Amino acid sequence: MAQTLALYEKKILNDEEFPIQLFRNRFRQRGQYFDLHWHEHIELHYVVSGHTTIKLEQEDVLACQGDLVIANSSILHEGFCDGTPMETLVAIFNMADFSRELADKNIIFQPHIQNDPEIVRIMGTISGEMLRQEIGGRLVCKGCLLQLVAYLVRHYAREMLDQEDSLRRRKKLERLNIVYQYIERNYSGPIGNRELADLIHVSEGRFSHLFKESAGMAPLQYINKVRLEKAANLLKRGDYTVAEVANAVGFSDYNHFGRLFRRAFGCTPMEARKNSRIV
Repeated sequence: MAQTLALYEKKILNDEEFPIQLFRNRFRQRGQYFDLHWHEHIELHYVVSGHTTIKLEQEDVLACQGDLVIANSSILHEGFCDGTPMETLVAIFNMADFSRELADKNIIFQPHIQNDPEIVRIMGTISGEMLRQEIGGRLVCKGCLLQLVAYLVRHYAREMLDQEDSLRRRKKLERLNIVYQYIERNYSGPIGNRELADLIHVSEGRFSHLFKESAGMAPLQYINKVRLEKAANLLKRGDYTVAEVANAVGFSDYNHFGRLFRRAFGCTPMEARKNSRIV
């Protein structure tokens, strides 16, 4: 799992002929397989096999084989595996690289599409081309993705944002990114809502509302999530005792740390240290 939780992910796709990031995610361990992040690009997750949970802002989307999950532009998203084998095909692109006309419309797509035969056909073709690695394969994949985007626009466009709404949404994420990065740097010490609210110059009540709306959990829950992920990585290394790890990531109450860890990872910290049963 990546150490950084800086949530803005800058995408640079310089290949004019193929302005798409296309890859597979294969995972079988219980836990998070890609970190919470956002960017201006559209990110498609097609479930090739098994099932996965992808969190889009505060909504958990359980997607099964044949489903497509769409993380629209400037949406926080992260992915989880429940411990059973799963595989997704991921495509990331900027709509402006496909169509300036469509990019200007700021289209918001339906986030979860279940087993649409046309999408299954298109993604199956892309998957086959990626596996075969034949000459001309990238051209076929690009053509399929163009076809997919046109299909999504016609059948699964949920709304179109004006420029003001689009800008407002981005600015909110940029403000909260300051908070997320502050938590990443200071998780080992005490952090309070007032302290975080002051970073973005809002009241404590307003901050709590904005944060929960964005992350889908209260600030303290998110801080503990970061601490537990850091603890998991330290325990996996095996260099520290459980008590040392708890103290290092900001838990003064050893028993409370143990309860939260078991709830998050399905095993005790000691079991995790012995067996590396964590991501």
